[in-house]
Amino acid sequence: MRSAAKYVWIILIVAFVGGFLLVETSGLLNRDVITSNTSIAEVNGEDILATDYFRAVQVREQQESQRLGRGLSLDERQQLEQAVFDDLVNDRLVRQELDRRGIQVSDAEIIQAAQTSPPPELLQNPELQTEGQFDPDKYRRFLANPAAKAQGLLQYLEQYYRSEIPKQKLYSQVASDVYLSDARLWAMWQDSHDSARVTFAAFRPELIPDSAVKISDAEVSAYYERNRKSFERPGRAVVSVVSIPRAVTGEDSVAARERAAALRQEIVGGAKFEDVARRESADSGSGAQGGSLGKGPKGRFVAEFENAAFALPVGEVSQPVLTPFGYHLIKVDARQGDTLDVRHILVRIGQSDSSAARTDRVADALAKDAAAAEANEGVRRFDAAAAKYQLQKSQVVAIENEPLSVSGRYVPSVSAWAFGGASVGETSDLYDSPDAYYLARLDSLTPGGTPPVAEVREEIRRRLAREKKLEQLVPRAEAFAKAAREKGFEATAQATPGVELGTTPMFTRTSLVPGLGQFTAAHGAAFAVPVGQIGAPVVSRDAVVVLRVDQRVNADKGAWTAQKSAQRQQATQVARQQRVREYLTGLREQAKLEDNRKEVVAAQRRQAAS
Repeated sequence: MRSAAKYVWIILIVAFVGGFLLVETSGLLNRDVITSNTSIAEVNGEDILATDYFRAVQVREQQESQRLGRGLSLDERQQLEQAVFDDLVNDRLVRQELDRRGIQVSDAEIIQAAQTSPPPELLQNPELQTEGQFDPDKYRRFLANPAAKAQGLLQYLEQYYRSEIPKQKLYSQVASDVYLSDARLWAMWQDSHDSARVTFAAFRPELIPDSAVKISDAEVSAYYERNRKSFERPGRAVVSVVSIPRAVTGEDSVAARERAAALRQEIVGGAKFEDVARRESADSGSGAQGGSLGKGPKGRFVAEFENAAFALPVGEVSQPVLTPFGYHLIKVDARQGDTLDVRHILVRIGQSDSSAARTDRVADALAKDAAAAEANEGVRRFDAAAAKYQLQKSQVVAIENEPLSVSGRYVPSVSAWAFGGASVGETSDLYDSPDAYYLARLDSLTPGGTPPVAEVREEIRRRLAREKKLEQLVPRAEAFAKAAREKGFEATAQATPGVELGTTPMFTRTSLVPGLGQFTAAHGAAFAVPVGQIGAPVVSRDAVVVLRVDQRVNADKGAWTAQKSAQRQQATQVARQQRVREYLTGLREQAKLEDNRKEVVAAQRRQAAS
């Protein structure tokens, strides 16, 4: 032992130093320290590093900001973060499945795919198109050009296909057994082409008084246990919100019109309409297409726009046209009868620089007056600031992962802020939108999850009472059906107190039918009861229904046969995509997923504040 002591000490020292470094770099000694080894999530034992997650969020946010031409609200960023997280989790699950199945890709497959199946972004590259269509010859010449290698395109293609080809192999395996028989295709055709019209009598639960239904505590408890998942609730927050509208004046409208007129003068002076649209149009969707709104008949646009467009000669640029959206410059590329191929440039009517500056000063002063370091002080200062600037305070409920609306108007960022670590009594930052500034205070916060049975007892009683009332209505409906067969449907309905009598238009199995709903038992019975006959009572979701089928038109089998090949191709593609989605959902449900995002973000916030 004495002779081996120095080796024992060396092993202990190495183990100590190695363990210390491991703990330090992993952040285990201090949960508030975010390091390069911090895990944001664990998928079947495989880490997703926080650095990878935050980097992916940053890249996606930059791309989305460039696409929108503005910064993202907290609500939009929250949705983006969830999408990035889901992508990273799914990527781990798919790679794990590829390894399990031994799916690989060869260099020859990568070369073949790169030469014949370019990625979507290259298909849409204008430099690789001829007359608006992807040109394979241009693409092959581009690949052969030394510049492609110098620009890193070949390396990018290799990475892309090394990732994508194995996924496509996996998805092909998953959906390889999808086959739609003629019988299945015919049934699908019937669902959307068989039609019926019925007269119905509906017995609603409201016909039974509450006193006629007894619900025991044991029934409530049993229902809760059977349906526990249905009671899961998102988080709820009560917030007080004040807003400072960006009031638009007559001067602002004049300024917008002058701006539109200046753009028209630029185009008349020789600038391309398409280039100005891409640079200036507030309609970013059409602006990216050179202002194009495509071809279409009358009825697509508001009256002011449409009247001006149809009065405009082909190729001429209109004077500024005012609509509820702002001022438009319109150009008609082609006209054929009542069909126009039209472009526009939109100039929205917003505050002028001087008006906006005044609003900005008030908003900044409000935020400064309402700010406070402590929650109790924040409550008082928020109320005092709202009163000082004579602003109406609205108290509303925010739902976790849902944008907030006040009086039907979207309020950006407040909901995401309330559930993003804010403390009760805290005042938010000042949030900006095109129509107003918003400031909020968090008044209360209720975490999401499954509430205890005591909190949902009354809701369960209402559900059970409805079910029992429907059961009690079945004998009434049976008596009605018997009488209706003897005395006539309408006459029996008129003599039956409280019954709801209705007649539907023609509908298919996939239609939403007033009075019957969609995909209900009553809806389906319309295609089972013989024409002219009265069916047995059907218990639907919200009524017991007796119906008489007045008319039925069956699908045309000849028309189905004529299009069967195209239907099979389209339906098979949809079915295979559905199979892949179900497969990925199954992987996610069976995975052991540990989501540490809230803890890591909270630690990051504390680290930044220290």
